[in-house]
Amino acid sequence: MSSKGIYDTALYLRLSRDDADVDGSKKIESGSIKSQRDILRAYVQEHDDLQIFDCYVDDGYSGANFERPEFKRMMDDVQNGKVNCVLVKDLSRFGRDYIEAGRLIQKTFPALNVRFIAVTDGFDSLYADRTDSSLILPMKNFINDSYCRDISMKVRAQQKVKRMEGKYIGAFAVYGYRKNPEDKNRLAVDEYAADIVRQIFAWKITGMSLGAIAEKLNAAGVLSPMEYKRSLGMKYYTGFEGGSAAKWAAASVKRILANPVYAGTMVQGKREKVNYKVKRSIDKPQEEWICVKNTHEAIISEVEFLTVQELLKYDGRASDNTDTANLFSGILICADCKAPMIKRVNSYKGKKKVFYICQTKNKSMGCSRHSIEEETLKKIVFTEIRNYFELLVSYPEVAAVIDKMDVGYGGVAGYESQIAAFQAEYRKYYELKSGLSVDLEEGLIDQKEYGEFYHLYERKCSDLENAINGQKKIIKDLLQNGVAAKTKMKKIRTTRQLQELDRELLVTAVRKIAVYENKRLEIEFRFSDER
Repeated sequence: MSSKGIYDTALYLRLSRDDADVDGSKKIESGSIKSQRDILRAYVQEHDDLQIFDCYVDDGYSGANFERPEFKRMMDDVQNGKVNCVLVKDLSRFGRDYIEAGRLIQKTFPALNVRFIAVTDGFDSLYADRTDSSLILPMKNFINDSYCRDISMKVRAQQKVKRMEGKYIGAFAVYGYRKNPEDKNRLAVDEYAADIVRQIFAWKITGMSLGAIAEKLNAAGVLSPMEYKRSLGMKYYTGFEGGSAAKWAAASVKRILANPVYAGTMVQGKREKVNYKVKRSIDKPQEEWICVKNTHEAIISEVEFLTVQELLKYDGRASDNTDTANLFSGILICADCKAPMIKRVNSYKGKKKVFYICQTKNKSMGCSRHSIEEETLKKIVFTEIRNYFELLVSYPEVAAVIDKMDVGYGGVAGYESQIAAFQAEYRKYYELKSGLSVDLEEGLIDQKEYGEFYHLYERKCSDLENAINGQKKIIKDLLQNGVAAKTKMKKIRTTRQLQELDRELLVTAVRKIAVYENKRLEIEFRFSDER
């Protein structure tokens, strides 16, 4: 309070998204905030012992806790002695946590000689008697807290109902999809991003490691999920971002490969807030997740998705000097202990012998070798696959499933639009680089600045050129692989044209191969349920 007996007053205003007309955009101030401000200013004008120090507005923040930016700024001014009176419209605007609100009003403010006024509740700490402070004030704070808890429970219940109905309630659609413009709770396929997802699954099935897939996407200039959302004008932020543009990483590739949404299954409710007073969220056990099948168009067939899930259970690390996994990685297991069989190479007199042995035995933890040579294994498995498909091709339902695994042609237009965007950006930096000489001659920049800008624009143009070439290669590969995929499916149907065993054929046809000690094999085919 100033020497003239005037209180330096903080006007505190708050409105949550659950209270009224806040749309979350922060572009305009909600109507209720204006109403609160008018009431508080009128109150100050009617009381000569009050003068406005500052106005603190938390528009769109819950009263369940005091983690609000403007409230914190106000409390800093209170602690620093700049403010000695806090004025609010009512107690609920101050906060709905009755314990914390009571502590501030009944302990913190009196200790700092700060006056507290709630206009419409008729409370003024300067004139409040013991009944007001000890009974009425806590009771009103308790009612406000109960209201906040009730709102939280209703919102949670409503969200659960929507999840159970298979309605999407996330703020942003998962990569590969967009929100349906006619129904924001439904997902629609984003053809460009969906084609990237299809390619990621195809690469994994052929044996590529997660890191190799990420490197291939980055080399091709494909925007990461975060950067792609931003390129579409979405205000997308995450706690994992760094200072530069986000790149593809093994973790982001794995998140896509493990997400059932791409097979048409909506999975929500993986995390939840601790309670309505604490913003921190915790992971829920998988059995409590809400899963609803066939809520939207699938990007990946269920066969492909399940195949990849099995491959992800195993190491799948790349072989030496290649970015793909060993041929039998994730497929070959010991028939007795169920551990993976691992590849070993012996060299004798310049000749290499490749074979597989039980991982448990290799670690000297029991079991036996179950050793089998790779060439013998390949011949047996390849013969069995050919025999199996000779029986399989007579079943039209299974043939239809295989057809769905062709590489699609959709999304080419999306790649071309991405190339156009890169080219436009390239032209911009090229023109900037070309204009540097003129700027130097006219004295707009000095020689040092010329060198710095020239190298900056040169590096940017080089990066964009690589990205453009990478996108063009994807289009070429997409078309070539589409033709190759159709050819391979025809080979599978005729079987006689199959020449050798490769990774794609193996994981497409076989779920598991168990090796017994006597070199007997037990092969579990993927389409055995269809026969």
